Amino acid sequence: MPPNTQLFCLAACLLAGLPEVTRVQLKPATLEAFAKYMQAAQARFDGSLRGGAFLWVDASPDRKRAVREGKILAEPSNQSGDIEIPDGLIHDWTGAVFVPGVTLAQTLRMFEDYNNHKNIYRPEVLDSRLLSRHGGDFHVFLRVVKKQILTVVLNTEHDVHYVKLDRRRWYSKSFTTRIAEVEDPGPNEHELPPGNDHGFLWRLNSFWRFEERDGGVYLECQIISLTRDVPAGLGWLINPIIRSLPRESFTNSLNATRQALMHEKP
Repeated sequence: MPPNTQLFCLAACLLAGLPEVTRVQLKPATLEAFAKYMQAAQARFDGSLRGGAFLWVDASPDRKRAVREGKILAEPSNQSGDIEIPDGLIHDWTGAVFVPGVTLAQTLRMFEDYNNHKNIYRPEVLDSRLLSRHGGDFHVFLRVVKKQILTVVLNTEHDVHYVKLDRRRWYSKSFTTRIAEVEDPGPNEHELPPGNDHGFLWRLNSFWRFEERDGGVYLECQIISLTRDVPAGLGWLINPIIRSLPRESFTNSLNATRQALMHEKP
């Protein structure tokens, strides 16, 4: 039997008992540590808007040259991208992409068209809906799927706030208000209670920067997520989802954003 076949057979055996073995409760200490981390991250982000370089790539000639050459950057915001907290892991990544030939108005129009995100970000976004809007404040629904050894489907809701700094620079902040894991996706599916699930994603927040210059638009994002820690004995199964998916999903999203904007070019 080929090694990959052995791996998937073993995974199938373990998955039969997975809800009982690995279902966990999001604990107050985990939430408290994440809230403290987010408070510091927001303070740094807000401070960066008041002075210094607006864009992350402007702080490094190598980063700026790379994105101008068409590369998608995704780097840990700290040393490793993963921060251990009580019964959880925080994943903090920063990335950037440059889209030539598009305007800031086109970029914002695409971002704010949440009903169309299910077409832009497939296959990871299965459904997307704008639930409400008040000026620059949006409340949106996204049904997302994460695939590695396991397939995880999540129903998520987000508050997104857009702010104009000047005619060439905007930023946005996005915070999850609800994440529910979907058990048995399909006709008989049901949601697990938020925070009482397998812990593949408990929070997903992001800070975006947009600047039009150099004949296109720079897009930068810092994305901060919260997951469970790695359970003893199931690291080989859980680690690929918890530790590799944040960066993989991030890079895929930046690439899909660029492709969608390039398609809109006149």
